[in-house]
Amino acid sequence: MDKLAIVLLSGGLDSTTVLAIAKNLGYLPLTLSFDYGQRHRVELGKARVIAKKFGVEEHRVVSVDLKQFGGSALTDDIEVPMDREEDAMTAEIPVTYVPARNTIFLSYALAFAETRGARDVFIGVNAVDYSGYPDCRPEFVQAFEALANLATKAGVDGESLKIHAPLIQMTKAEIIKKGLELNVDYGLTHSCYQPTPDGTSCGRCDSCRLRRKGFLDAGAVDPLNYVD
Repeated sequence: MDKLAIVLLSGGLDSTTVLAIAKNLGYLPLTLSFDYGQRHRVELGKARVIAKKFGVEEHRVVSVDLKQFGGSALTDDIEVPMDREEDAMTAEIPVTYVPARNTIFLSYALAFAETRGARDVFIGVNAVDYSGYPDCRPEFVQAFEALANLATKAGVDGESLKIHAPLIQMTKAEIIKKGLELNVDYGLTHSCYQPTPDGTSCGRCDSCRLRRKGFLDAGAVDPLNYVD
């Protein structure tokens, strides 16, 4: 019998690859997305389509309004950086960092896991390409896993919880190659931080530029259309 796992699914390239990896490892995934006040809410529709494509039995969208705190170009009236080179992206923690986002997301995933009897949570964080986010580091994942096993009934009862971050040491090109090996349809995904009203990717934000470079480095064709 397949083991249940909670997979954080944003609708983006990385989280969709993680969903494919979890299924390939024999897990029965339940997926969790967040409507957190992000300017690129188009990703939520993509996540629903992806979950259906993968035959996910339960896909949840949780509303948690991080826009009320702001402090990020994704949730506040702060300009999204455009046309930056990689060294500029990683020179400091970027303004697209959403304070405490992954901590909040994993906390909800933990609650979802306990109520469904799952002992595995998958997240698509990455510390190689675009390593400016503090909550995308191996140290963060390890610390949260330790917290999970201290703060839950499952952990106290000796049923250890595992936080899986299979992409954490992979380049974007390696992630794309892995997804293509698993037949991921990247045309279903969304990566852009500042899409047009009809959902077309800008091609110029950090996320778009890293995605496009990843496909180029992987020797693959990005199926998305871009404004630029």
